[in-house]
Amino acid sequence: MINVNRNEESPMKDRNILLQEAQDMLTKTSRTFVIPISRLEGQLNQVVMAAYLCMRSIDEIEDHPNLLTEQKVQLLQLVGEQVLNGEQQLSDLFESYEDLLPEVTTRIDDWLSLIPEEISTDVRFFISKMAKGMASWSERNWLVQTEEDLDEYTYVVAGLVGELLSVLWKWHDGIETDANLAVSFGRGLQAVNIIRNQSEDKDRGVSFYPEGWTQEIMINYAKKQLEKADEYIASIQPKHIYEFCSIPLALAYGTLGAIENNHEKLKRDEVIKIVDTIIR
Repeated sequence: MINVNRNEESPMKDRNILLQEAQDMLTKTSRTFVIPISRLEGQLNQVVMAAYLCMRSIDEIEDHPNLLTEQKVQLLQLVGEQVLNGEQQLSDLFESYEDLLPEVTTRIDDWLSLIPEEISTDVRFFISKMAKGMASWSERNWLVQTEEDLDEYTYVVAGLVGELLSVLWKWHDGIETDANLAVSFGRGLQAVNIIRNQSEDKDRGVSFYPEGWTQEIMINYAKKQLEKADEYIASIQPKHIYEFCSIPLALAYGTLGAIENNHEKLKRDEVIKIVDTIIR
């Protein structure tokens, strides 16, 4: 945590330092959302950045290669329980794991401190829901057998992010969005990630493809979710929020196209072209 020196320029200076550190951490931990978050205006920029880092912090626990399953389950359940009350430092949970866990995780209290009190309860609710959901999936060893399993997994790790974003859009800009379409927005992006990372997941003994599903079936599943995501963003009028949603959605479509053309991922110049087209 950053120490506040009351004898100097006081909390504002420290908050500015923390915001810069959060921005640096965002740059280190996400290629997809750095630019979209930068397009958001006012407090929404800070809140979405902080919420992303909090959710990334628990994702790092779920994905950690050197933590035992029981350790992951225990940590995720404790985070899920304690983040709701806001009375205890979550970093205390990580004292025994500081040499293992990345900085984005051990500094979760810093990211939470950037969220205004008026919206903090809502953000903490979704962080808790994700942590508890990930704990459950860790216990199940991420075993996806049916489409219903896939729906449940993609909801826990991404669909509820769509729900949180819709809450934040209403809080900041007063706009209403469809909750089911918001889930599809997150689920579609995650489905594309699953397709893109299939080989990497296979190497670590995990598959998020339901039994009997081919690449074609999974791509069709992703496209179905992305089509609903198109409906979701069509209802969004504020330009900064529309751009935030449009950039990762366009990159997801581009990634699917690259994969269907037997390319592993989008080339850097293709990514730049897609982003520039939306911003302009």
